[in-house]
Amino acid sequence: MRLRTLGGTGIKVSVLTLGSMMFGPTGNPDEAECARIIHRALDAGINTIDTADLYSRGVSEEIVGRALKGRRDNVVLATKFHGPMGDDPNMRGASRRWIARAVEDSLRRLGTDWIDVYHVHRPDPDTDFDETLGALTDLVRTGKIRAIGTSTFPASAIVEGQWLAERRGRERVRCEQPPYSLLTRAAETEVLPLCRSYGMGVLIWSPLAGGWLSGRHRGGSATDSSRARRFPERWDLALPANAAKLRAVEALGKLADEVGVSLVHLAIAWTLEHPAVTSAIIGPRVMEHLESQLGAAEVPLSTDVLDRIDEIVPPGTTFNPADVGYDAPGLTDLALRRRSHGS
Repeated sequence: MRLRTLGGTGIKVSVLTLGSMMFGPTGNPDEAECARIIHRALDAGINTIDTADLYSRGVSEEIVGRALKGRRDNVVLATKFHGPMGDDPNMRGASRRWIARAVEDSLRRLGTDWIDVYHVHRPDPDTDFDETLGALTDLVRTGKIRAIGTSTFPASAIVEGQWLAERRGRERVRCEQPPYSLLTRAAETEVLPLCRSYGMGVLIWSPLAGGWLSGRHRGGSATDSSRARRFPERWDLALPANAAKLRAVEALGKLADEVGVSLVHLAIAWTLEHPAVTSAIIGPRVMEHLESQLGAAEVPLSTDVLDRIDEIVPPGTTFNPADVGYDAPGLTDLALRRRSHGS
């Protein structure tokens, strides 16, 4: 499998990254099968695995750690922190206090002495980003992490991180994980160009748009699934945005048929065509999912096909804002919009 350099770090990563969100009770509770998926991915040439402490409340990290015994040195291992890991309000976020504990917990669960890329899973409006970068800089300089990353950060926060590193002497953020798919193209407007400008690596998540591009939802209806039940705002066809997604899926599926590839391969290969994208994170729940996605890394897409995709889904288009995976506090927190709700 092809390798690309992760930004300016010198770290070589496969163009497909194995995501482990579906490993554990909230996805696939069969640890033996999850381990087989990991080993199959490594044998196929994937050398990068992405997880997070939040996935099944640490179980995903434990599964990954046990599966990597004897193979850890040849794997680029990324994990994330930010989400709640307990009822205590300080067991979450991006404060120095929580980072100091979260990294030790992740290292223990993963059974490793270092993390290659440690991502801030989402922005934390309650914590000065300089505080976060200061704590992560210390971890880089002590060798517990090799590089700092972010996930689903807006363009302004990406710029702030680069500014802080330059002005305050912090380690730079070297990688971003934005959502990016044929149905979620908002990152093309600012995030991907910024990452390229700053020389940051990009590991995109949800290249199959949360399952919409898996090929199972063609024919004019969206299937009933656990994901659809958990995120009804992304699947309810009574919502115009989701109905528009379904129409786009049907058109993209017909294009894939004409090209002679699966919709899965078309969708993943398309994300890898963007010059800012380093790798696409695939998140199989069962072995069948992995096998259906592996070949996407070798699918060439002609200029004509790319042009036709742009006609179906114009550049920058995101049908449903809920698919972006981040609600800006300025839109959701009344205290940030109305003086009467402030302190």
